[in-house]
This record gives sequence, C-alpha cells and structure tokens, in this order.
Amino acid sequence: MKVLFVYYVPSGGVETLNRERCRALRNVGIEGHCLYYRWGAGLQNSTDFPVYVTTDDIAVKHILDTYQFDAVVAVTDHLAFPRLRLLGYTGKLVLEIQGYGPKHVAREQLTLAAPYIDAYANGLLNPCTPHIDALFSELFPGKPQFKFNNCFDHTRFTYREAPKHDAPIMAWLGRIEDNKNWREFLHIGHQLAEQVPNLEMWMFEDHTLSQPEEREKFMELISKLNLGKRLTVRSNVPHAQMQHYFSVIGDSGGFLCSTSKVEGAPYALLEAMSCRCPVLTSNSDGVSTSIYHNLTGKYYHLGDISHAVAEAKELMGNKGLREAIRAGAQQHVVNNFNPDLYCRQFTGMLQSL
Repeated sequence: MKVLFVYYVPSGGVETLNRERCRALRNVGIEGHCLYYRWGAGLQNSTDFPVYVTTDDIAVKHILDTYQFDAVVAVTDHLAFPRLRLLGYTGKLVLEIQGYGPKHVAREQLTLAAPYIDAYANGLLNPCTPHIDALFSELFPGKPQFKFNNCFDHTRFTYREAPKHDAPIMAWLGRIEDNKNWREFLHIGHQLAEQVPNLEMWMFEDHTLSQPEEREKFMELISKLNLGKRLTVRSNVPHAQMQHYFSVIGDSGGFLCSTSKVEGAPYALLEAMSCRCPVLTSNSDGVSTSIYHNLTGKYYHLGDISHAVAEAKELMGNKGLREAIRAGAQQHVVNNFNPDLYCRQFTGMLQSL
C-alpha cells in the first residue's frame, strides 16, 4: 500500500510528523511519500523515503501515475483535492488538520473549505485537537472522522547525557509570529530573571518563515527589555541536534516555555518531554493530550506573566516535583505517542475508508 502526504513547505511540526510516520508505517507495509510545494529548512533533515518538491502539474501527474497511491493525505490544503482529481488521481482523499493557529481562523478556513470537503474528501483526520474535533463534528457530520495522536519514536529522539550547563536555561521554540506569542516569552523571561539572576534564555526558530515587520518588533522588544546579553537565538538547528539541546536545558535546571495562543499538536513539547526537559505551557488547546498539570508538565494562564513566573519558579525550585514531572513526561510519550500505536490507528483508518 502507498500513501502520499501533501503539505506546503517542509518545516516545523508537519515535516517532523511526516518523517516520523513514513518511517513507522513502512513497518506495517505502507510506503509513505511526501510532496511539498516549495523549499523549506526541513529538507536538511535526513530521510530514507521519497520526498518531492514541486508545484508543476506535469511533475505531480508523473508522480501520481508512477506510484498509484492508495490514498493521499493533504495537510490543511483542501484546494489540493480538485487539482489531484483533474490530474487523474482516483484514490482516497483525506484532509488532515494539524492546526490553523487562532480558533477563529480554523472556523473561517474550514467553512471556506466546506464545498471542497463535501465534494472530494473521503475522510477527515486530526491529532485529538479539541477545537478542530468540535468543528469537524459541527460542520461535517456526514463525513468519516478520525482522531489519534501523532507518532513519536522515543528511541531515536531521547535524552542524551552532556556536560552540565552552568546556568538554568529557559527555552522557546517556534516561529516569530503572533500566534506563537514570542512577546510573552520575552516578558516572562524578563520578570523571571529578576528572581533568577543567572537565567539564560534560548530561542529556536526558522528565520525563513518570519515577516520582516514582525522581526523588527522582535528586535525592538529585546532591546527594550535589555535581554541582549541573556538571550541566544538559534535558527534552523538540524532536527537531530535538538535532542542535545533539550537534554542540556533539562539538566541545567531550566525548562521549555511554550507561549502559543492556540496549538494543534505541537511536536516540540513531545521532543522536550522525551529528553527529560520539563515543559511550562499556556493551555493552548492542542497541548491537552501531552501535558497534564504537575504530572507531565505545567500550565500557566495565557497572558498572566506573574502566574507564569510563579509556575516557573516552582518547576525550577521544587526538586521532587521537577523530577516527577521529568519522569512522568518521558513515560507518557512512550505510552501514548509510540509508532506502533499510530500504525494500528492509521491502518484502521485506511481500512475503514
């Protein structure tokens, strides 16, 4: 059986997801291929399955005709469906939503997509994201719907012992855009540093995906809060190297701080958890499958800087709770996001369709 996964650009969580699942699905006889429309930083990550980067109709038709995919899973891009049909594809079409950012955008986009979903989609898939799942049920009650956690191979990406860093690190990973809420991260770090004077702040981003005006505001706030000497920004770190960074952050006494307003199913949290790096996060909806307060991580109230600082202080200072969270988070990833479970659920979806 062959499946084609389609997305705009190989970057961020979707690129990670596609790498994870193509490797996993091969073990149950499903050959995964990936089609992206344009270049992205994720292409630097090694793959051992077919990856195509093109928007050319002739090239896409050649791929479809050559491999005769049993199903195509389009992530977010409902407009791919009529195009694929025009190019002669006759197999099953699944629309997968990994997140649109703000909830109102999700509603707007799925409403706009409704004619295409009604006409072409054989099924709808989401990674147990509450607001997406609710919209599916409301807008498309007649369509087959599937929800299960994304997969994560904890044996390939896990804790790596390294020399202990000499200061606690508060880290952040995402794009410099409003929904990822980088402003809140900088403000939390600024206030936390008043109580933890040697605090270091590390940010991991993809600079190719930020807008110039947002980048300018980012630099202005760093200067205004006088964070220049405390803050290190790294762009497009190869995925395999991130397990080193997460392990160092966890062992430093620090944590990953996720400040997003809305998330689908963020991979950065799973990666940190697998590497024993504790997570402090806003309750951004899609994180509810990975973070359970004081068990696998910590929540703070979005927009409440003082609350975030208080939770961060406890996460850093309460050694017993911290170690329990590190162990609980790592085991949660093993139990609930393992590739074998994903393969069973994905295969079940295909069989159902």
